[in-house]
Amino acid sequence: MHDFIAFLEANSALVLANPAVFATFAVLFGGGGFLVGRYLLTERIANLESRIARRDEEIPDLKGEQKAPKRELSMVPLIGATAIYPSEPAAQLPAQRKGNQRV
Repeated sequence: MHDFIAFLEANSALVLANPAVFATFAVLFGGGGFLVGRYLLTERIANLESRIARRDEEIPDLKGEQKAPKRELSMVPLIGATAIYPSEPAAQLPAQRKGNQRV
């Protein structure tokens, strides 16, 4: 950007002598750059629009899956990462063990 400002300062006499020509070239190059950019980005815009349309189609399906009944979890209570089965005596629960007993 600094180079552009330095260029305008160096050529300000030319720009001030012919403002109509400068404005015409500015509009032509600016408009041409916009059109080329628009042409090159049309594919990306179309891709994004198709993704939005596909997402809008998938939303009702996903909401329908949320309303499906969930499976019940097994009725085995867990403490930490150790399973405690109902047939195990209460005196030997992992939280109540004393000493250096290995499981």
